[in-house]
Amino acid sequence: MSKPGFAVIMILLVASAAQATRHPAATVAATVAVLDLTGRTEVGERLALLLSENFRLVPSAQARAAARGVGYKGSLNLSLAEARDLGAAVGCDFFVAGEARTLRRTSSTRPLYFESYASLFFVSSHTGRLLLWDQPAAEAATPEEAEQLLDEELRARAARYAAVLRAAQEVERREKLLAARRDAAAVEEAPEEGSPASVGFRAPQPYRRLRPDYPPAASRLEQEAVVDVLVELDVEGEVKNLEVMRWAGYGLNEAVAAAIRRMHFRPAMRDGQPVPIRVLLRYNFRRPAK
Repeated sequence: MSKPGFAVIMILLVASAAQATRHPAATVAATVAVLDLTGRTEVGERLALLLSENFRLVPSAQARAAARGVGYKGSLNLSLAEARDLGAAVGCDFFVAGEARTLRRTSSTRPLYFESYASLFFVSSHTGRLLLWDQPAAEAATPEEAEQLLDEELRARAARYAAVLRAAQEVERREKLLAARRDAAAVEEAPEEGSPASVGFRAPQPYRRLRPDYPPAASRLEQEAVVDVLVELDVEGEVKNLEVMRWAGYGLNEAVAAAIRRMHFRPAMRDGQPVPIRVLLRYNFRRPAK
């Protein structure tokens, strides 16, 4: 005997599944924390207000307490692991750190003026990556005017910041799906010298070491930082991929990446045979001597 009730249930289930496919669930709004900016903390408060139009915001007092609880003291030169730990402690999908200052400037070509700027670091808590470094700035005859102009510039850029975070949320969702499906073995990292794995191994060597440019944005504020990059080399010693493992703003990440991509290496060797390898390269930026 047939069971019409069961058939109806099956039809309803199939119809519901088809409808769900046509109308996927909307992406949940990300949670963002704006950490206290070094210098003018009120700039961070205004940025948080602007971002609250598109995202769920972690209350500033809660974010401050969580950041202090893990020993964060305002560093803007974090490794991926440090950034992930900080984001996890604060309890957010993304966080913004940085500094904001108003400086008195002099020039031989113009009267005394004031510059108000904010260096903003937009970071993913899930990957630890620096998604965007941006430095809105404004100049005026008085500090009050410069700060007012900076506020207007922040409002003008708020839509761009929101777009960057939304795009990152989608990229991370896709990467998570791909990682779950990926079955290929990762390229091995170069072993530590003296370790058992280093027996029979010869590390890759660059034919010529290239010094990264010191970007104008870093030079203007005399920034110092360390940038670590994990570089994947193929069996011919050519750069196939790279990932910044310790980031800095001010164009320093981009300067390092550009220098590495211009370099060529003698390939890594294991037991006399060339092998693909991943090596960690470190670049120390120091302010130029005057």
